[in-house]
Amino acid sequence: MLKRVLLIGASGFVGTRLIETIGEKRCINIDKQNSSRYNNITLIHDIRNDGIDVAISHQPSSIVLLAAEHRDDVSPISLYYDVNVQGTKNVLDAMDHKGIKSIIFTSSVAVYGLNKKISDETHQADPFNHYGKSKWEAEEVLREWYQKDPENRSLSIIRPTVIFGEANRGNVYNLLKQIALGKFLMIGKGENKKSMAYVGNVVVFIKYLIENDKPGYRVYNYVDKPDFNMNELVHQVRHDLGQDGKMIRIPEWLGMLGGYGFDIAAKLSGKKLPISSVRVKKFCATTQFSADKLDKSGFIRPYTIEEGLERTLRYEFLEKNDDKHVFYTE
Repeated sequence: MLKRVLLIGASGFVGTRLIETIGEKRCINIDKQNSSRYNNITLIHDIRNDGIDVAISHQPSSIVLLAAEHRDDVSPISLYYDVNVQGTKNVLDAMDHKGIKSIIFTSSVAVYGLNKKISDETHQADPFNHYGKSKWEAEEVLREWYQKDPENRSLSIIRPTVIFGEANRGNVYNLLKQIALGKFLMIGKGENKKSMAYVGNVVVFIKYLIENDKPGYRVYNYVDKPDFNMNELVHQVRHDLGQDGKMIRIPEWLGMLGGYGFDIAAKLSGKKLPISSVRVKKFCATTQFSADKLDKSGFIRPYTIEEGLERTLRYEFLEKNDDKHVFYTE
């Protein structure tokens, strides 16, 4: 008998691909928003509110908690903790009420902080923003829940690095679009390395954890290797797009100065702008993480990082997919 899975927060980018990968007939989705493709299996509920156990009308074998508040510019700041921490507590309370003992939680490498090199899963948490702090607090809540019945409960935590892929409108897409339009500006020397994750691999890994579920506690970084530095990444993208010529570069201090200028403009106008000091800082930072534990888990990635980039670039800039739904993330 196939396992039935409850996905919470699966109306977005990763969740939609996950439903496609697992199979619609096996999934139930609870989200505060409608699903563009799978509305027939979607129940509307906000995990910040009580009563989520009522929304769990079927008895799934496990739960995948994807719901999160993650944008850089969330206001008020308390939303990070209302959704990421209290929302997790509400889900766990509902699981206890329904007797569900297995959960897969998507956290983030943001719990490690910026400018970390090869951080493995034992690395000390050092989040630099409220998103990372709230994700770490949620992990602590989950670990406390697991420890109450470790012989019977199953907790898998995935800490993905930045996820990219077809139809995503996040930071990686913005970078790819700037390169595709010939408007890319390299800030700094471009020697900082970036760990990345292709969505097609991430969802297959989540499915792998569902299919191999058993009692216990597991935490994995999710990274597709090798890690490109910014110069290598831009070179790879331009090669795939058939571009040549020199790049324009500016020093990091000048890029940060421009970012602060956009911060002021956003505050005065009340509008959310595509550039900010936080985004410049993240662009120039090294965000490199170990995937050794993942590599030893038995999971086989269906795509290389180069194949993921090529598939994304072809879908976004070389094919006609303007009529397809897109997902706005960070």
